[in-house]
Amino acid sequence: MTFKFVLLWTDLLVFILVALLLAFSIWAKRQDSWRRPLRKVFRRKISVVSAVILSTYVLIGLLDSVHYQPALPQENATDQIHYDVEVKSVLDKLLSPLDEQFETSYSAPFAHQLHVQDAVKQADGSIVYQHQRLQYAATHLSNPEAEKRHDILVRSLKGVAWGLLILLLVTILLVLYLSHQKKQNVLATSKQLVAGKMDYPYLTMLLTLGIVILLASVSACLATHYHIFGTDKVGEDVFYQALKSIRTGLVIGTVSTLVMLPFAIILGVMAGYFRGRIDDGIQYLYTTLSSIPGVLLIAAAILMLQVFMSTHPDLFASNAQRADLRLLILCVILGVTSWTSLCRLLRGESFKLREMDYVQAANNLGVSHVTILKKHIVPNVMHIVLITLVLDFSGLVLAEAVLSYVGVGVDPTMFSWGNMINSARLEMAREPVVWWSLCAAFIFMFTLVLFANFFADSVRDAFDPRLQDA
Repeated sequence: MTFKFVLLWTDLLVFILVALLLAFSIWAKRQDSWRRPLRKVFRRKISVVSAVILSTYVLIGLLDSVHYQPALPQENATDQIHYDVEVKSVLDKLLSPLDEQFETSYSAPFAHQLHVQDAVKQADGSIVYQHQRLQYAATHLSNPEAEKRHDILVRSLKGVAWGLLILLLVTILLVLYLSHQKKQNVLATSKQLVAGKMDYPYLTMLLTLGIVILLASVSACLATHYHIFGTDKVGEDVFYQALKSIRTGLVIGTVSTLVMLPFAIILGVMAGYFRGRIDDGIQYLYTTLSSIPGVLLIAAAILMLQVFMSTHPDLFASNAQRADLRLLILCVILGVTSWTSLCRLLRGESFKLREMDYVQAANNLGVSHVTILKKHIVPNVMHIVLITLVLDFSGLVLAEAVLSYVGVGVDPTMFSWGNMINSARLEMAREPVVWWSLCAAFIFMFTLVLFANFFADSVRDAFDPRLQDA
C-alpha cells in the first residue's frame, strides 16, 4: 500500500462524537418535543447562516482527523514497504504543497520578497542589505512589481468563476430535491425559493454557502502561487497554519464536552432526585472541585505528562502521537473541571421534576428509580443540557487560546490558534511589525466563536419554555 492509516486517540473520540450526534438527530426527529424546537431553530435566518459556517469548520476538522503515514519510495518492487514517521492527514493532501513550501523567514501577505533585509555580498566584496525574492511565492512572475496586481486580479476572477459554477450546481441539485419533495415542477419551486416562501430559509442558506464557496475557490487559486496570510519566522505558510488549527479548536470544544457530559448528567440528576446524603456528597464534590483554580490543575497535569513523555520516548512512534496525547489530556482536564456548572443546573431541575405528579405516581406504583430516571427525569432535562453545551463550546475554544498563550495548552508543535497568538506576541514587538499571524488566528477564531454564539442564542430561544408559542 502507498499509505497506512493511523488512528489517534482524538480521532477516535471525534468519530464517536459524530456518531452520537447522528444518532441523537435520528432520535430527536422522531420526538415531537424535540422536533418542533429544532424546526424553530432552523427557520431563523441567523441560525441557517451559523449552521453553514459551523458546518464548514466541522468539515475541515473531519478532513484533518483522517490520518495516515505515506509509504517511502522503494528502489525495487520486491523491497519491504517502509512508511514515513511523519503523520499526514487528508487535509494535508488537499492543501499540498502548502505544507512543504517553506521560505527562509517572514514574508507579508501576497509579498514576493522577504519582510526583512538580508546581507548580500556583492562581486566587489561589499555587503548590501536588501529584500530577497521568495522561493515559492510569485516565482512565475518575471517582474512582480509590475505584474503582481494584475495576476492576483486574474486569479481571483478565475476563482470567482469556479465558485459560481459550483454554486450553480449546488442550487440545481437543491431545486431538484425540493421539487421532488414537494411533488411540483422545477419552475414553481424556483419561484418559491427566490420569493422566500419555503418552510426554511433556503435562499439564505444558498447565499451563505455561495460566500463560503467563493472564498474557498479564490483562496485555492491564490494559495498555490502566493502566501495569502504571509509566512512566520521559519517561513511556514500562515494560511496553512490557520486551517490546520481548526481541528484543534473543534477537538477542544467537542471532546471536552464528551468528557464533561457523563459527570454532569449522572451526578446532577442523582443529586436532585435522591436528595439526602447522596445530594450532600455530590454537592461537596463539585463545590470542592470548583474551589480549585482550573489553571493549576491543567498546569500540574501537563507538566507531569511532559515528564512522563520525556522519560518514556519509546511509547510514542511519532511526534503526532505525543502531541495528540497532550491534547487528549488537556481535553480531559477541561472536561473534568467544567462539568460543575451544568451539574448544578440539572440538580435544581431534577428537584423540581421529582415533585411532579407523574413522577410521584410512578413512585407510588412501585416503578424502579432507574426507570423513573430514564423515562421521566433525564428526557425532561436534556433541553438544558443542549443549551448549556452550545453555550459552553465557545468558552472552551477560547480557553485553548488562553492556555496555549500561558504555556500550558497544547503541544508547541501542534497547530492551534493559541500557539499562533503566543508566537505573535514577540512578532508584534518587531520593527517593522509582523502582524499577519495574529490577524489570521483572530479572524478564524473570531468567526468560529461568533457564529457558535449566534447558533447558541437560537437554540436557547427555541428550547426556553418561557418563549414557546402557546
